[in-house]
Amino acid sequence: MGVTTAILGASGYSGQETLDRVLSHPELELVALGSDSLAGQPASALDPRLNGAMPSFVSNPDAVGAGAELVFWCVDHERAAALEAPADTVVVDLSGAHRLSEPSLYPAWYGFEHPNAASLGDWDYAIPELFPPHGSLIANPGCYATAVLLALAPLAASIDPAVVIVDAKSGVSGAGRAPKAASHATTVLENVSPYKIGSHQHAPEIEQALGFPVCFVPHLLPVRRGLIATCYVRPADGLRQALEAAYATTPAVTVLPDGMAPELSRIQGTDAAEIGVFTDRATGTGIVVCALDNLGKGAAGQAVQNANLVLDLPETAGLRLSGVLV
Repeated sequence: MGVTTAILGASGYSGQETLDRVLSHPELELVALGSDSLAGQPASALDPRLNGAMPSFVSNPDAVGAGAELVFWCVDHERAAALEAPADTVVVDLSGAHRLSEPSLYPAWYGFEHPNAASLGDWDYAIPELFPPHGSLIANPGCYATAVLLALAPLAASIDPAVVIVDAKSGVSGAGRAPKAASHATTVLENVSPYKIGSHQHAPEIEQALGFPVCFVPHLLPVRRGLIATCYVRPADGLRQALEAAYATTPAVTVLPDGMAPELSRIQGTDAAEIGVFTDRATGTGIVVCALDNLGKGAAGQAVQNANLVLDLPETAGLRLSGVLV
């Protein structure tokens, strides 16, 4: 028997992506599928391809109480903040409910007072390549934050913190499955639009990890999935050497050869990240570009990767890292 596993919010995008990886994981055994909207229905209610011997959906509270050894929380921020982690259980929270260590930041950035503020220090904010998890409570980083930190964290001590600018763009799946006016086809198609300018909730977790704030502007792309963050820094000296040293042995993050740029098409549907390093000839500005899949390395893939590390399982088990996609 493998590690018994439950997924809360399995009917959302990050939940469904997590389910897909759990089903392909050789060491995880799915025992509970949580979804308040689909409770009581078979797994095929989410997708007709899920017609094998799988547990039916139960409510999210019932999934928490299923006694699983590993639980993925794929619910919204405020709901996750109110949950109590079961004892002796590895919990990976894919929401933003436990990413920030300072409780006073939650009203401004997430719109609610944290109901379990005293427990925030118990959670590990974990990017495996930079800040591997050590305890059983894991706060999975945001998709934008993952890309920006993979690009900048190895450089934090050598760049000027006063002049860091991040221009980031993500596919529409980053907004989640719940219908919103901003994700309607008439808004998204044939359009690129900045949003939450100067106020995106991933900004404080980037600052928390780097030790300084950055100017961060996200944009919505008319694509289903994928994220690319272009980071402008000074000085440009030594960037490639630092990044190549940081990721020399990492299975999921690749620093591309000199002159090669990351592309969404290569990382879409995967749990990998690509990093490109350049210098602007006219101004001498350093440019670091990171591309990843917002639902893969930016969410479900990283969640499973973090769980693997805590459970002493092979780091890449269940991940999508190989293959040449068209």
